[in-house]
Amino acid sequence: MIFSILILGFLWTFQVLFLDHFYKYSKIHDIESVAKIIQKNQDSKQLESIINNAAFDKSVCVEVVGSNFTTLYASSFFGKGCFTGKEEQVRYKYDFITSGLNQTTYQLVNPKFDNDTLVYALKLDSGSYAFINTSLEPIDSTVGILTTQLIIVTVIVLLLSFIIAYFISNYISDPIVKINKAAKKMAGGEFNVVFDTGTSISEINELEHTLNYTRDELEKTEELRRDLMANVSHDLKTPLTMIKAYAEMSIDLHEKDKKKQKEDMNIIIDEVDRLTILVNDILELSKMQSNINDLQKEEFDLIHLIEEIIHRYKFLQETENYIFEFHHPEDEVTIYADRKKLEQVIYNLINNAINYTGEDNKIIINIIEEQETILVEIKDTGKGIKEEDLPYIWDRYYKNKKKHKRNLVGTGLGLSIVKNALQLHNYEYGVTSEKNKGSCFYFKIPKENNKED
Repeated sequence: MIFSILILGFLWTFQVLFLDHFYKYSKIHDIESVAKIIQKNQDSKQLESIINNAAFDKSVCVEVVGSNFTTLYASSFFGKGCFTGKEEQVRYKYDFITSGLNQTTYQLVNPKFDNDTLVYALKLDSGSYAFINTSLEPIDSTVGILTTQLIIVTVIVLLLSFIIAYFISNYISDPIVKINKAAKKMAGGEFNVVFDTGTSISEINELEHTLNYTRDELEKTEELRRDLMANVSHDLKTPLTMIKAYAEMSIDLHEKDKKKQKEDMNIIIDEVDRLTILVNDILELSKMQSNINDLQKEEFDLIHLIEEIIHRYKFLQETENYIFEFHHPEDEVTIYADRKKLEQVIYNLINNAINYTGEDNKIIINIIEEQETILVEIKDTGKGIKEEDLPYIWDRYYKNKKKHKRNLVGTGLGLSIVKNALQLHNYEYGVTSEKNKGSCFYFKIPKENNKED
């Protein structure tokens, strides 16, 4: 509507208010252009023909007179609304010839038609003078006609603008209003909203797709937040409860029994160790995701590193009959990487396998030398991971809904730490899983990177 009003405003301004000025400017331009033609061709033998043609083209009257006011040439168009008053002619001609000017413009009243006339006077090189005049027709009636037309046009345009704007705005704004309402609900925590207005506007459809994707991601984030609170609360509550209970037992029940007190202290130490692992995992993951933990690369034997990690689980092999199968090449496998971070990766992957392996308590670790990479695999024999869960297992605090076999040192952060450490090294990694046959977590170390920078 505003755009239509602006266009109509311009039309009213230029077609009505400034029409007289434009008309006068156009007439001045016409007689000036004829004057230039005469001045350019004043020495031509065909000057009279040139004058006639120019006068006819521009609808002006041209008269060339000598210094004694005698007419030398006159356009054939002369007499049709031209300035013909003899007395007035002599007066403005006399004024110009005696003025010494080369050119000037007069606006006079033509007594024959009682209308304004523009006269352009030009001194020629031959000593003669050209007088070009054109009548300024009254345009009041023209302005009146244009005003009437513009009133009709204005009413029609505004009406059409309103109707078109109403339908277009509804067509475009209704889906946006619906999207806005759904977005406010989503902002309030309702993640069951669906952004689908049924519109055929491609930009809005793209916005709906983006908002639906955002909703899904926010829903995952909210679920992870709830899991975080539950997992961390559980992981903190259990050892704290144990610490408090055994501390009270040590004071109240085992005050005189040094052996029991020592056992109580050992349990307290174990639980503090669990808390330390949880806090360290959180800090380690935070460092990695903040990109403040640079790689400290060095050369080391990957086989020896994994053997050291497996040795830490000797108590599980002795007390719970866990089996660790480690398959590797006979020679050393020397790599150039951050030893501490790869140790975390392998340690967390083995922990994960211990927590989820099958009843045979078997964990399989393989080092396979391929043509361009060194493949490291950690396998369990558990129930496997559902296909729909595979994309999310690397998320922090994500835990499989099924109960895992044991609650060894799990914090829900292990695989997220693995992911970040491997990404820092730019190693390819992933997981494959088969129902009731277990899962295989793997990563590949490029051989070309196994040398100092």
